[in-house]
Amino acid sequence: MSIKQPPWKPDVRMYNSLTKSKTEFIPKIGRIVKWYNYILRRIMSDYFGYDVHFAMNITDIDDKIILRARQKYLFERFRDQVAFLSTDLIDRVFAAWKAHLLNRVSKALPDEVKAREGEENVSWLRIEQFVQDKDRRAECLKRDEKFDMYLTAAVDKLSSCQGDREYALQLVDESRDILSASLDEELKHTVTDPSIFRSLASYWENQFFADMDRLRVRRPDILTRVTEYVPEIVDFVKRIIDNGYGYTHGGSVYFDTLAFDSSEKHVYAKLEPWSKGNRELLAEGEGWRRKRVNRRGRLRGARAVRDGTIECSVMASAIFGDNMDIHSGGIDLAFPHHDNEMAQSEAYHECESWVNFFIHTGHLHIEGLKMSKSLKNFITIDEILQRFTPRQLRLAFLSQLWNAKVDFSESLMTGEVRTIESNFNNFFTTVKAILLANDGQSDGYHHYEDAERELMNELYQSKLSFRAALCDSFSTPDALKVLRDLVSRTNIYINSRGKALNVALVDQSARWVGQMLRMFGLGEGGESDLGWGTEQNINGGVNREEVLMPYLRVLSSFRDGVRRLAIAKTEDVPREILRLSDQLRDDDLVPLGHGKALVKLVPPSELIKARDEKRQKSEAQAARKAAAAEEQRQKRLAKLEKGRTYSQWNEQGLPTADGAGERLSKNQEKKLQKLWNDQKKLHEEYLAWQQ
Repeated sequence: MSIKQPPWKPDVRMYNSLTKSKTEFIPKIGRIVKWYNYILRRIMSDYFGYDVHFAMNITDIDDKIILRARQKYLFERFRDQVAFLSTDLIDRVFAAWKAHLLNRVSKALPDEVKAREGEENVSWLRIEQFVQDKDRRAECLKRDEKFDMYLTAAVDKLSSCQGDREYALQLVDESRDILSASLDEELKHTVTDPSIFRSLASYWENQFFADMDRLRVRRPDILTRVTEYVPEIVDFVKRIIDNGYGYTHGGSVYFDTLAFDSSEKHVYAKLEPWSKGNRELLAEGEGWRRKRVNRRGRLRGARAVRDGTIECSVMASAIFGDNMDIHSGGIDLAFPHHDNEMAQSEAYHECESWVNFFIHTGHLHIEGLKMSKSLKNFITIDEILQRFTPRQLRLAFLSQLWNAKVDFSESLMTGEVRTIESNFNNFFTTVKAILLANDGQSDGYHHYEDAERELMNELYQSKLSFRAALCDSFSTPDALKVLRDLVSRTNIYINSRGKALNVALVDQSARWVGQMLRMFGLGEGGESDLGWGTEQNINGGVNREEVLMPYLRVLSSFRDGVRRLAIAKTEDVPREILRLSDQLRDDDLVPLGHGKALVKLVPPSELIKARDEKRQKSEAQAARKAAAAEEQRQKRLAKLEKGRTYSQWNEQGLPTADGAGERLSKNQEKKLQKLWNDQKKLHEEYLAWQQ
């Protein structure tokens, strides 16, 4: 009887939005995972060993893109034609401002405050006074979340209209928002070139992937764009209608949720069945509006439909067919977007389940509030990376559960995240220094006692706990804690063993920690790298340690020699220093020999930080010393000042009246007389001692 190895099975359980529970993940085809949109991709592929086939879509055409691209084109064309600040230009800008006030700012205002046509200037004074009240302004924001943005634009552009004639282009640029809307209202029918819309989408697509590269987010295996799938979208809708789940009305096509839900094999709103009758949410995505476009976006030919979800159904179906293992996205898209996407796809394929696992990420919050343009609390990736590194940003997200509310705050980044990073940095630096100081030769002792067995068991247990954390719906906070605890235990071992240290065991522990951190995307490099790995740069990823460490060892040895001479203080110190310098030049730097010092290679940023902290500490000490000296000076002045609190004295020189001229009491006079007698006695003793 032949013996077979057990089947490969990582026992991963993940939170599935379809079941509202943690469910064992089993791909439909072996290790192959069909995944549309992604999170947690590195863990699935690099740690669990799944063959992830990841597809991502780019919505490169929708109403917002069309509007913004058209307005951008019209504004830039208008700007190119501006030669000087004419009366017509000022009138044009002012007319655009009035339209903005009437159509946008007034939309959220109460009827009695709204701007009236022909009375814009007077209306503006009334609006300015009204919005000074914070509660009233908040009510306007509830009616229209863009109210503040529109109001700010109105304020800025009104002041711009009063500018000097020399600043024509400045006036136009500062009036961009209101001018763009005005030009679009007048000239939108003239913009028909599809490249205008595609160029805007292409620009932001490139910007997006540039940001993802900076954050070390891997690119998808397959990238689909809506404009490339217009014929497929048309055919997709036709089949849904043919299958009995779509109908036409008023020139548009609609998905028949009743027909779909009443079918024996279909269920509508699997993710949020309680939202099925929510007409406000349904209005966001249920209807399919007719658009005449072809695959290049030209306004002719076949009728296509576009509702924001149909393209996702079409493109994902084109890649994965009638079933995929995982679909992911933000929790705010669960209904109606994702529920509609599933319903449309299952109506097209006539299948019962198009998605096996739906995983949703939590909302991103900034300082406790959901990130939103209306709240003006959004942060761009470029702004974040000006203050924090990609590693720090990834650590911030790893320290929180992926499917819970994710809070990004100043205290998190400057506190917990930097502490975590610093602890790992210090650990890797220490281990590297130990390895450099070790010559690899046996000293005749096995270095494997109870302390070593305990650390080895800790390493084994850490690997098991790390795996259990990731199997438990990818609990990265728990997995990160496992690594931090192992680092702490290894540091304790290093500090307690001295010369009995088992270098190989420390190396093994540090390398596993580094491998897991790099698996999380926190660094780069292969399995042989220790720590975060080698940072890639424009020179092809030169390993700083390999290049610099031989030189640093030589210089460290030279420094040790000079230090010994300085401590010895012998007469031939100058001659010996010259000898060491010659040896450094002629012998040590030629073959790059080894020194005796324990050398640590630290990133420049850490050295600068340490230098600044040392300088700040020194400055603080100097400030405290100066403050103490000033305190003593004030005390001496107080004693001198005390002598000035009297206004009259007797023939002996003793005070008889205070500063206000009031005579001192008998008791006060007795105390002063006693002090005078004591001082006289001390002075007489001093004079006697001098003789």
